[in-house]
Amino acid sequence: MTRLVVIGDALLDRDLHGRAERLAPDAPVPVVDAMEPVARAGGAGLAALLAARAGVDVTLVTALGADAAGEELRTLLRGVDVIDLGLHGATPEKIRVLAGGRPVVRLDRGGESCGCGPLPAGALDGADAVLVSDYGRGVAAEPTVRAALADLDVPLIWDPHPKGPEPVRGATLVTPNLKEATASASTSGEDSALAAGETAGRVLAERWRAVAVAVTLSERGAVVVSGDSPALAVPAPRVAGGDPCGAGDCFAATAAARIAQGALPSEAVRAAVDAASAFVAGDDTPRRHEGDARAVAERVRAAGGTVVATGGCFDLLHAGHVRMLEQARALGDCLIVCLNSDASVARLKGDDRPLVEQEDRAAVLNGLACVDAVVVFDEDDPRAVLETIRPHVWAKGGDYAVGELPEAETLARWGGRAVIVPYVAGRSTTRLITEVLARAR
Repeated sequence: MTRLVVIGDALLDRDLHGRAERLAPDAPVPVVDAMEPVARAGGAGLAALLAARAGVDVTLVTALGADAAGEELRTLLRGVDVIDLGLHGATPEKIRVLAGGRPVVRLDRGGESCGCGPLPAGALDGADAVLVSDYGRGVAAEPTVRAALADLDVPLIWDPHPKGPEPVRGATLVTPNLKEATASASTSGEDSALAAGETAGRVLAERWRAVAVAVTLSERGAVVVSGDSPALAVPAPRVAGGDPCGAGDCFAATAAARIAQGALPSEAVRAAVDAASAFVAGDDTPRRHEGDARAVAERVRAAGGTVVATGGCFDLLHAGHVRMLEQARALGDCLIVCLNSDASVARLKGDDRPLVEQEDRAAVLNGLACVDAVVVFDEDDPRAVLETIRPHVWAKGGDYAVGELPEAETLARWGGRAVIVPYVAGRSTTRLITEVLARAR
């Protein structure tokens, strides 16, 4: 099995989820009550857990304090082999108070970095790749750690921190965010994010002698520079809302896992952007399917909006499809497309269909401005997936009667309704296929 060693500072992240419905009488601040604590591993600990979830065998080299927070963090790291270098000080904690899912304030404990013990001999033996997840607390600066990293003969991925040391020379991939990159490179951040990221990335790649530098651009994805080659821009999928805390760790962990499995840095960054976007959306999978569809529906419903859904095969997307989707979107505040899977299309249309596989069909639909999310289903009709999304409106294009739609009865159970929207006459996938075959003769 592929083995990844993660080296860096593990933190204890603690979220206090509550609600804020009034201001304090003695100060213009919200009163947060009914708080429920949720603890999780942060920093290098989170990166290690996410890499393990990506399917690689993970060893975490970190430094934990001899305190209650350190013991709690050890418990949260179960499932990952931990080499504890011993932190000279308190285990760092980040405590967020959230109201309605949004941070109100963050409280930090643990003070400044205090250093740690030396790296045991052989700790990196057998690794297919090494990820440094630096949070500026001293592990990446430990002389024995740096000496071992400088002597590596496997890929090294480095997620830097402003308070930490620079990466050792020769890293395979370094992953600063835009703010970190422009500050470290002393370049301007006044250009577009893409241009600023490329400029800073080239300066840093030269300084660090890195094979590639991927500057992450938040919701805009990432830009990768390598040598004199043109920059590679990797856009991120659209995400509705979500919590970005930990997205950088997800990006670095995914990229490191892919490189450990043999992927090129450019391939690893593509996967990392998708995974980080899904992480922000609260979906554990890197695809914008059912997880995002539920999140979109819940967000719109919570805001008092109208959730609209539609469905179909959408093989060879044409003007009729686009017009129908635009009309469906106009009926509410979001549009979720329930897309027949390849197996479902074959059962409905015949073994020679679909012409376009489901991942590509979903990608084309996601590219339309009128589509907010796509969910793929394997059944012959979308009734099961509708139960999970519970839209207010189910819109179908064509010459159906509402009574002919099997979904109508399902929607009625939660007060939803099925409607028909006009379609563009003469536009159909079957007609396109027939025309292509006729011209090919």
